[in-house]
Amino acid sequence: MILPGKFRLSDEAIDASLRAGGFGHLITPGPESLEVTSIPLRYNAENHSVEGHIARANPHWRYANGGESVIVLPATDAYVSPEYYPSKRVHGKVVPTWNYEVLYIYGQLVTHDDDQWLREHVTALTTQHESGRQKQWTVTDAPKEFIDAQLRGIVGLELQIDRVYGKAKMNQNRSGPDRSGVIRGLEQGTHSERETAAAMIAAGLDEA
Repeated sequence: MILPGKFRLSDEAIDASLRAGGFGHLITPGPESLEVTSIPLRYNAENHSVEGHIARANPHWRYANGGESVIVLPATDAYVSPEYYPSKRVHGKVVPTWNYEVLYIYGQLVTHDDDQWLREHVTALTTQHESGRQKQWTVTDAPKEFIDAQLRGIVGLELQIDRVYGKAKMNQNRSGPDRSGVIRGLEQGTHSERETAAAMIAAGLDEA
């Protein structure tokens, strides 16, 4: 949709997105085709890596150490209607587009199959996503035998980061009134649309 290199995120914005984590898409070369698995992820700042886990029955983990992998980590996105642009009523030279923010994280994928790593990983992942809730669930709330069995059914994954490319395409190429029109329009929409409007405001793209 846009030329490579445009709308790149700053190093500070990339760091913030990494630390936020989320639900990403892991892509790894397999023996016959690309393997793709969508999983919850967390950033390990000490190791500068992204951690996740998959079901042991999923063969994706078997293709680690076979070449470079990439994680696509979306932040927010929304369809942008030309009806949001005040300029449509002036000259009509507008078309639909899509606003989005995303990270592309490249590196070497390694696996972890020991109990300690997996237990620490799921504990940290749970703590991150339970944070801020009025009543927070912890791994120790479940019976130990149950958690032990669950851990035996998964394999840990760690992408050792080589480089990260971030992009935020948020109508930066439109006029101030058009951007404000998009924000006002998206604020009336779905949860994802409202999040995209908030991201535009946070980036200082509101005319006001």
